[in-house]
Amino acid sequence: MIKMQLVAYSDDGFSNAVANGSYTVMINPESLKWDRSIQYNEQQAPDSGKASSKYKVTPAEKLSFDLVIDCTGVVDSSRVDLPTELNQLKKVVYDYNGDIHRPNFVTISWGKNTTFEGILDSINTTFNYFKPDGTPLRAKVSLSFSSYTDVATAAKEENKTSPDLTHLISVSAGDSLPGISQDIYSSPEYYVQLAKYNDLNKFRALAIGTAITVPPLVNEGNQ
Repeated sequence: MIKMQLVAYSDDGFSNAVANGSYTVMINPESLKWDRSIQYNEQQAPDSGKASSKYKVTPAEKLSFDLVIDCTGVVDSSRVDLPTELNQLKKVVYDYNGDIHRPNFVTISWGKNTTFEGILDSINTTFNYFKPDGTPLRAKVSLSFSSYTDVATAAKEENKTSPDLTHLISVSAGDSLPGISQDIYSSPEYYVQLAKYNDLNKFRALAIGTAITVPPLVNEGNQ
């Protein structure tokens, strides 16, 4: 059986593994919760009373699961020191790395082809089995991670036609106001408002080189 493995990295590109910075779980988690979401704004175009849900942002994905660390010797007779297990896990996902002045970046790999790249949000430990003298032998560790994308990659993936920004467009051959409206607002229907905003009396045949200002959509909640 392939065991889940957590590996620490010192860079946000996940290419420089930290020395002695890995942890292989003793028992694979019974379940994994992988959350993905999308956020929208209720917005309206310039001089329009018609609102619609416009894409705002895709937040970081979330991965959460529980690990059982059993040092009774039943699961693995070579791993019977609970403090050592917890310290190694904490070193990988939680401890401050002085070389990068922050905790590590972490990959979580399980199964044949599944890997999550992220940073730790929280770690909670519950001790639930003890020796007669009170020494803990078993713990449940609840972990939560947020996905992480380095700045360079995020810039490449950023939507350059965001309706939340003001755009200055130089008209090229074949451009039209409905087409520009479609590109920026994801709808061609705001071409009349764009013509009015840019003081254009004739907009069916735009002159090449004409500068068109496309204002951001207005958040209805701020009206």
